Amino acid sequence: MTRARKLKFKPYARLLTMLGDQLIKNERVALVELIKNAYDADASWVKVTFEGFDVDFRAQGAHARIIIEDDGLGMTLDVIENHWVNPATPMKLIGKKSKPRTAKKRVIQGEKGIGRFALLKIGRNITITTRPKREAGEYVLNLDVSAFDENFLDGDEGIFLDDLRISLSEVAQAEVIRRKKIELGTAVEQRPTHGTRIEIGALAGIWSRDKVAKVYEDLVRLQSIFDAGLLKDPNAVVDTGADEKDADPFELFIYRDNAYEPFAADRRDVLTELMRTRAAFKIHGEYDEAGKAFHFSINGKAQTIGLLDPRFTALPVYRAQFRDQAKHLLLEDRITACGPFKFSFYVFDLNQDAVTKHRLDGPDRDLIKQHRIYLYRDGIRVYPYGDPADDWLLIDVRRGTVKASEFLSNDQVVGMVEISQADNPNLRDKTSREGLVDVGNATDDFRALLQTFLAWVRKDPYDKLLIQDKKNRTDVAVFKGNHVERSLEDLNKAITEGNTSDAAEKLSEARKQYKAERRYLTQRAENSEHLAGVGLSVEAASHDLMLGLSSALRKLDALIVQAGRKRPIDPELLHPELTSVRGMLSFVEAQMKDMQQLFKSTKQRRQNVRVADVLQKVQRFYGAMLQKEDIDLEVVTVGSPLVANTTEAVLLQLFLNLFDNATFWLEGRKPPRKIEVLLDGDRQIMVFADSGPGFRDDDIPYLFEAFFSGKGEDGRGLGLYIARQLLDRHEYSIEVSSRQDRILPGANLTISFVKGGEQ
Repeated sequence: MTRARKLKFKPYARLLTMLGDQLIKNERVALVELIKNAYDADASWVKVTFEGFDVDFRAQGAHARIIIEDDGLGMTLDVIENHWVNPATPMKLIGKKSKPRTAKKRVIQGEKGIGRFALLKIGRNITITTRPKREAGEYVLNLDVSAFDENFLDGDEGIFLDDLRISLSEVAQAEVIRRKKIELGTAVEQRPTHGTRIEIGALAGIWSRDKVAKVYEDLVRLQSIFDAGLLKDPNAVVDTGADEKDADPFELFIYRDNAYEPFAADRRDVLTELMRTRAAFKIHGEYDEAGKAFHFSINGKAQTIGLLDPRFTALPVYRAQFRDQAKHLLLEDRITACGPFKFSFYVFDLNQDAVTKHRLDGPDRDLIKQHRIYLYRDGIRVYPYGDPADDWLLIDVRRGTVKASEFLSNDQVVGMVEISQADNPNLRDKTSREGLVDVGNATDDFRALLQTFLAWVRKDPYDKLLIQDKKNRTDVAVFKGNHVERSLEDLNKAITEGNTSDAAEKLSEARKQYKAERRYLTQRAENSEHLAGVGLSVEAASHDLMLGLSSALRKLDALIVQAGRKRPIDPELLHPELTSVRGMLSFVEAQMKDMQQLFKSTKQRRQNVRVADVLQKVQRFYGAMLQKEDIDLEVVTVGSPLVANTTEAVLLQLFLNLFDNATFWLEGRKPPRKIEVLLDGDRQIMVFADSGPGFRDDDIPYLFEAFFSGKGEDGRGLGLYIARQLLDRHEYSIEVSSRQDRILPGANLTISFVKGGEQ
């Protein structure tokens, strides 16, 4: 065995292309990296000059260049020789451990040591002039790779990285970065004797005025666009003068040759005013990882929701991340991996019929849609989160693949999430500088927590807002109060008494047409409710039906194979096999007959129906599910048999909805899991209860409203609504149980089979 030799990595020069041109997506991201370097160097301003460009920012010839200048700390000779020329230098990473903040109290952003290669995304001839504080001279570096293609080939041979030469010159008396007057926008200031100037030639990209405007817009949003006073107090009067950020200014100026280009402001003041006055919900809070809870205020009202609260655990976005295959909630045994964070969300109602105080006109709607939920780390934006085209929380994806109405759209939420390097060490930027690295559970947990919280906002407070707005609309009040019909009757009476027979006849005909239309609309609503019941019955019974049919088919296939062998079949063996198949098909037939009770043809005949008999049929639908989820069902009978004068289909529909709700809320909960049904024939009531989380007081006024559900995407929001509608037509009622009627600690509903008005 030969003696082992030690080898060293010797990268090819094309690594520069991979680290710069290919790894970084576009010029915008590249400029952001250079601006972040200036921020880390405690610069108070950055000036970007497009030299040799026309009025539309199109480069005019090969001599066009981009110059980036700042008044930061500059680089010392030691930093240049021992760190800047060494890719992936750990200088900032190590420095942050001992001194995480700069002299201006800024948290250092960079740490990977490759941001400088963003230069190659912009151009391939780079000259850097830098002057550190308290030094008379300056240093000039030049890297010119314009003679090479992107693969750095010399003929058919690749050249190595250490074959490239970066020239370094020392200028004893500074010539570029020296005390002099410098124009910054509409002001002229004295340039300090420190900072950095980067000149980039042999430009790689194609520029335009629109592209520069977007770069400017991105860069002015490098720091938070949200007014500090507004975030602290949602009802505060915003001071449009100096704010906290003025204590540490960091400004960007764009020039074309010597002309200042004042790109349009991003209407920050208008946005702030819209958030303060037009947002339907102003939400401010924090996620407490140690306490496993969200603490927040919504329109000034303080709330706390724990991660094991049913309002969260019912949401599929939560279940997808925090529940295992056995449906056990993982967060009972572990904490999330992302760390704590703060947030502020402003939710707008973009419906055309939104109430006046929330309504937005065209330009204001467009402004809201230009902003998303921004992510800031230590006050500096994580790109590209917050861009109108970015869907970092996968909201649009889920709206498109699950159900649009179950999620707030990206268009209607403007907000920010604040993390820090100290509290969220596992949430790190990708090397490409676009978003967070997916490492372990940290980023997935972070995204799932925000998705869950925003899904709850949509399913709870926002749904309630829509329901309340709908109740307040005049047309609904007119419909429910039969105002049109009463008005027609009054008018008919007045005309009749005035002997205007012709008008009375026409009006009478109009009344008939109106009543016919009303009957038609009512019938359509009833048909929809019937179909919903059929769907629930099929969903509940489908598991057992498929098992029965599959077993029968397997036995028939076996018999067919035996018959095909052309050998005699022993009747004593054949008989039990055929009997078994018949039993399976008989079971399927019985299930189908039960479901047929829900079809319209059987709903027209009212009779006295024993409630217990219908309950037994529904038990067969849900038998397998109850057994699988280890849910105990107990039926308690008090007094004489409970009888309702209705149709069997109505009671089937009622029980299907009640069982559907109960099994959902019991699924995955810790034992004991129980459903109890009390049939009280003496009082003519039924109490249906479960040991789940129960109803929240805030939800009770909305429980029987159409489309209100606490189940998230899995909920239709029609179960209890349909149950009440069906019972109302038979003059029966369903309500949340009073304290004395409650039989289990969870949800308790009392159904009264006493006709309305009877004693």
